[in-house]
Amino acid sequence: MKIVAVTACPTGIAHTYMAAEQLEKTARRLGHWIKVETQGAMGIENELWAMDIQEAELVLFAADIAVQGRERFAGKKIVEVGVQEAIKHPEAVFDRLGK
Repeated sequence: MKIVAVTACPTGIAHTYMAAEQLEKTARRLGHWIKVETQGAMGIENELWAMDIQEAELVLFAADIAVQGRERFAGKKIVEVGVQEAIKHPEAVFDRLGK
């Protein structure tokens, strides 16, 4: 499955990046393609391109705050989880994506 994701937490420091790392590692292990945009203290990093979003089968928001630029994902299937769930239970997050 081709997935784009956005991670964001209120302080935008550690948890934003920990969630991104867990999602990337788990996606690779499960055979998925993923690109993760982080919205942290440094602003938007690894920004998703329009083509990334267009080609994605699914959008995953692992965020505890509002995702910036949410309108970019209009018309896409979006699954939303908390940052802690992405960090502590990434396999469970990916199980939810197929439902």
